[in-house]
Amino acid sequence: MKHLDVAAGILVYGDRVLCLKRGVHKYEYLSFKYEFPGGKIEAGESGAEALMRELSEELEISLTVSEQDLYQSVSHSYPDFEVTLYFYLCRVSSDEFVMKEHAGFAWLRREELMDVSWMPADYPVIERLVKEGF
Repeated sequence: MKHLDVAAGILVYGDRVLCLKRGVHKYEYLSFKYEFPGGKIEAGESGAEALMRELSEELEISLTVSEQDLYQSVSHSYPDFEVTLYFYLCRVSSDEFVMKEHAGFAWLRREELMDVSWMPADYPVIERLVKEGF
């Protein structure tokens, strides 16, 4: 089964976190689910480097991320592939970005995170954020 390594950013602005809504996906069970911004880690990249590249490409956000910002990693098996996600906690100084690839977004407070339908692999991080805050 195909395995992906993915870096994702928990982008915090004030008391809210950026949540992106996927559009139609080739695997219907992933369509219109919320996720944190990020993407695949390419050969030779660290997770932090991949996240900085993805944030720049997908959202036009320039941000410095280091391995010390790693918040949690999660491995999850979907019906068609397996993924290991590396989630980095990142504080941003603005809530502005350019949405290039997603169908929608929301800046949600801690108590609102469970109000949307997330990618299944994200739930362990969502539960921790709800419990501990950010």
